[in-house]
Amino acid sequence: MPERVIALVPAAGIGARASTNGTSVEPKQYRVLAGKPMLWHSVNALLADPRVKEVRVIVAPTDQRATDILSDLPRTRCYPFGGEQRSDTVFNGLSRTDFAPNDWVLVHDAARPGLPADALTRLLDACLSRNVGGLLAMPMADTVKLEDDQQCVERTLDRKHLWLAQTPQMFRAGELQSALKQAAFAGFVVTDEASAMEFVGYKPLLVPGSGRNAKITWPEDFDWVQSWL
Repeated sequence: MPERVIALVPAAGIGARASTNGTSVEPKQYRVLAGKPMLWHSVNALLADPRVKEVRVIVAPTDQRATDILSDLPRTRCYPFGGEQRSDTVFNGLSRTDFAPNDWVLVHDAARPGLPADALTRLLDACLSRNVGGLLAMPMADTVKLEDDQQCVERTLDRKHLWLAQTPQMFRAGELQSALKQAAFAGFVVTDEASAMEFVGYKPLLVPGSGRNAKITWPEDFDWVQSWL
């Protein structure tokens, strides 16, 4: 089977931090932005490049909404294989849908609805031309402080080589599946796909992302993302 590029969107969480009271009445990916649920925008952004053959959205087993919300988007399917943690959801998506080991998988956050087409193209171009996995990221612009155990500044970190990870993150499906399995077995906390790959010895490529590709995390994020979405 020839190698394919397939996007995978883990969308089984509730996003409690995005709620004003710390709990979520509905998963944040279904909050409406610019007339459409956030999940719709995040998935639609992945379809901007024709090299993405399909988008697979992995939702919670009891989720009945995503299929209807995404019904007007081409090359998109939903699967009820969501796990307890994001890494579980990604692993389930890789192991329970028809990924071939040499397929490229683009894992993208459901809470990044502003992914620009040119950023997606940069990632695809870089990874495919160099045959190496990588991720979108932004060089750190702010001064970064390290705190002590009293929540005071321990020291200021040199930001010269610091980057903020974004998504999509792009790796061979078989290699990412293996890395996630090894990390889980070792009890390593996986914060993104790149961290799992780093755990097993890979050095992912850093590809410049975009400020518009920020992740919606806090309640106030919805307003500023909607202002330009």
